[in-house]
Amino acid sequence: MPELPEVETVKRGLAPTFEGAVIAKLDQNRPDLRFPFPENFVERLTGQIVTGLSRRSKYLLADISNGDVLVMHLGMSGSFRIETDDDIHVPGDFTHAKSKNEKHDHVVFHLLRPDGVKARILYNDPRRFGFMSLVPLPELSEHPYFKTLGLEPLGNELDGARISALFEGKKSPLKSALLDQKLIAGLGNIYVCEALWRTGLYPKRLAGSIAGKNGRATKQTTALALHIRDTLNEAIEAGGSSLRDHTQADGTLGYFQHRFAVYDREGEPCRNEGCSSTIQRIVQSNRSTFFCPTCQR
Repeated sequence: MPELPEVETVKRGLAPTFEGAVIAKLDQNRPDLRFPFPENFVERLTGQIVTGLSRRSKYLLADISNGDVLVMHLGMSGSFRIETDDDIHVPGDFTHAKSKNEKHDHVVFHLLRPDGVKARILYNDPRRFGFMSLVPLPELSEHPYFKTLGLEPLGNELDGARISALFEGKKSPLKSALLDQKLIAGLGNIYVCEALWRTGLYPKRLAGSIAGKNGRATKQTTALALHIRDTLNEAIEAGGSSLRDHTQADGTLGYFQHRFAVYDREGEPCRNEGCSSTIQRIVQSNRSTFFCPTCQR
């Protein structure tokens, strides 16, 4: 499953072509993906303008001029690519495709951009675990997809005091608390492992043990907030991590995986200078956790 940096990378690649464009035509090539398409999906989008593109957690959100929001999730193998007639270059032009097999092109947006260029954005999904939905904008925040989502980790809202408030009294392991989407939205296994290593925190430590009373920031919660943001921003800058199906937005491999300090490095040396330990792997809630037993006591 792509994590937040991968979805953010896709959003930034799509936005220059999608935003401001008219959906002149829409091809829906099957009745469902992970879930059935919304009723009158084609009719509700054809002729509308995409007024904005954003991300919430691991969802892509396209604001539509009729007041709907097109909610898109990549699932396990979903990807987008942009095509133009005669290979005309458009801003954001990329092929972010794990599969170019046309039989997996389940949705095709035929766009007319404000500069007059005609472009196509194709959604390809061999496993069909992704999905698309239409939600009226006034209902978005209360929709089941978003109602319980926690705060976004990239903004200044995530700081030491906020983590203390979220974790105070919690007896769940620190890693489990960070993966709880009701607390912080969009964090996934890879980047939580990396942020905990950078902060020097043991993943099985109780979340409440690093929290200050009454939402007071501590040295540990302040450092953790900083390292979460830094890890995510560095991954976005690097185009994400190419694990299994994911590729960078320009069609090349994202390369943040080459910077992993702990993730998927079991038995390899810790990258902290002066540390002679090797990275260990344990299983928490059916997920692999990678850590340094010396640096993360």
